[in-house]
Amino acid sequence: MDIRLDPLSDVPIFMQLHDAIVCAIARSEIVPGEHLDSVRSVAASLGINPATVKKAYDLLQSDGIIETSHRFGSVVQAPGKPVAGAVERLVVELRVLVARARCQGIAGSTVLDLVEAELNRT
Repeated sequence: MDIRLDPLSDVPIFMQLHDAIVCAIARSEIVPGEHLDSVRSVAASLGINPATVKKAYDLLQSDGIIETSHRFGSVVQAPGKPVAGAVERLVVELRVLVARARCQGIAGSTVLDLVEAELNRT
């Protein structure tokens, strides 16, 4: 998995890492049952603080995307029933995305086309 972080981005590094892992899982570059590299290993390879990686992994776990244990590390979970609050959080994120598109003059049909194209990619 190739992770590229942009230190100049407005998006925090932990969120960039989280999003890169989510996208890699959605594209089947990382598959259910696969172990993620350790927090220390990822931090060293990306040149970032281990606490930043831990924050990304914690968010992935709270999303129900990975399961982490001291014995087995972090393992990608098979898609299943959404964790509590997942649909509600998605609605909030979509609401902001749609509002931003409207503010930027992007047509609703274009947004729908983009969403459909992304769904077909994964």
